[in-house]
Amino acid sequence: MTDPQPRSTRSEELRSFAFLAAVMAPVLTGVLIVSYGFLVWIYQMLIGGPPQA
Repeated sequence: MTDPQPRSTRSEELRSFAFLAAVMAPVLTGVLIVSYGFLVWIYQMLIGGPPQA
């Protein structure tokens, strides 16, 4: 019986890891930071601005 999925090579795995580490991790981090900032901005609009010291 043959394997329906071809075996991945070491170079494919290294390329996938490099893509995840160098591209996707920074992009996802940026998205999380921007999302948090947006949520704080919306919250401050709802409560009337930043808290007073």
